[in-house]
Amino acid sequence: MPHTRKPYMIGISGGTASGKSTLASRLADSLSGLRLKLFHMDDYFKPESVRPKTVSPVSGKVYFDDNGPETIYHERLRGDLAAAAGSGEYDVILIEGLFALWYDWLYAQLDLKLFVDCQADERAVRRLRRNMTQMGMDFEEIAEFYLDMVRYQHEQYVEPTKWRADIILNGAYPSDTAIQMLSAFIQEKGIPGKNESAG
Repeated sequence: MPHTRKPYMIGISGGTASGKSTLASRLADSLSGLRLKLFHMDDYFKPESVRPKTVSPVSGKVYFDDNGPETIYHERLRGDLAAAAGSGEYDVILIEGLFALWYDWLYAQLDLKLFVDCQADERAVRRLRRNMTQMGMDFEEIAEFYLDMVRYQHEQYVEPTKWRADIILNGAYPSDTAIQMLSAFIQEKGIPGKNESAG
């Protein structure tokens, strides 16, 4: 039987609008010669009908929880990752999302842990622009939720995972050099089998 090699698994975390998806896409493009699968945690986001609610620590206002670990179907993600990793179809698996370094079950599987860092004011402006243009939300709605809830959940769930990362990257000014270095590093892991004998 042919040997099925475990894919090289990479987690990419960071705050809301920090540049996680951008980094994941650029890294995936740089590894186009490999068989790669990219998972976006946002694809596992729960609808409001089953999403938990949370209370603002300041105003006491109740919101649908958009930025806590229980906002996504993480068990479904876990199953899909296991299926992809065991399929023998991929050399590299990328997982990007707010909680890519939060869940212990996922963290234990990662070969490379990345955190995209970007200052809060820039992330807030990016989130405003994105939610206004892509979701049709108004300024007051986005700003109230961010100031009343999002920034506190960031400090609770996302910021602490920065210190679990192998590498912290600049989300304000994405670096071509960083992408080139990461790509070269992953290629040097011998994927797919370039350092293995034909036997």
